[in-house]
Amino acid sequence: MKKNKLLSSLLALALAISLAGCGAKTETAKTTETGTKVVQNDSSAAKTSDTVTTAVNNYFANMPQDVYKIPEKDFIEKVKANENIFILDIRQADVYAKGHIKGAVNLPWGTTISDNLELLPKDKSIMVYCYTGQTAGQTVALLNMAGFNAKSVNLGWDLGISKVPGVEAVTETKENKIAADAKKAEINADIKNAIVKYFTGLNEVKGTNYANYKISEENAKKLVDAKDNSVVFLSIRSAADYANGHISGAINIPWGKGMQASFNTLPKDKKIIVYCYTGQTAGQTVAGLKLLGYDAVSLNGGMGTKANAPSGWANKGFPVVK
Repeated sequence: MKKNKLLSSLLALALAISLAGCGAKTETAKTTETGTKVVQNDSSAAKTSDTVTTAVNNYFANMPQDVYKIPEKDFIEKVKANENIFILDIRQADVYAKGHIKGAVNLPWGTTISDNLELLPKDKSIMVYCYTGQTAGQTVALLNMAGFNAKSVNLGWDLGISKVPGVEAVTETKENKIAADAKKAEINADIKNAIVKYFTGLNEVKGTNYANYKISEENAKKLVDAKDNSVVFLSIRSAADYANGHISGAINIPWGKGMQASFNTLPKDKKIIVYCYTGQTAGQTVAGLKLLGYDAVSLNGGMGTKANAPSGWANKGFPVVK
């Protein structure tokens, strides 16, 4: 009789262990009405390190008055004055070769940036520009979280820099490289790993509707029209502009110092589509949210302004609600 009880106990223990093992999966997948595959993490998924969380929160809590950006005209004036700044052009190499700002080093958007992260200077202001400012926004946020002093040039090359009168005087085709004896910057290991993961993750979304952690206006509208509940739109425009017109269903966390205090109201089981005015501050927000574990992307062109037409939701003539 005792043997039977002992055997029953052992069998029950084995069954419990087996069931626990079956419940140890960290993610499940579902397909939405629009055919988008969404990965949902459960409570056993890996947590964002405290160091990374602190760095992200500090980025927004200590936001300077210039919101980590510099007007394109002011940037050109600094270049003309030969100020001791480091200029980072993250456009593709072939575009850089056709013409770039004097002294600019080219690290094309992607893992080239994370691969050379420690070679960037911490004793100089880093001015970053891309095409229109969106990927520069992501880059600037990540660099500042890693301890650099970085700012993005307003509207990038295409919409900002190239339109500044006299820019030709500080434009060149000569290739510039990081000094071979550049001092290696000290970067917290957790933050560096998070940034490396961020850039390598671009390979996973390449060729999808979310390439470069962005989504086109047209593809975003399809999600709205389909009432796809796997996504949520986040407007970071001012409360007044949100009230005057926003994308249907969008929630509002106005861009500015302290906005990180509201991030915990966002869902982690949905894709968050962030939009601002032209996409630049949305890029910064996306970088922060992704490092905190949210599945975030930015809307190409944002809501849209005269400066970036015809890009942007409103510039495409897509509907808004009040």
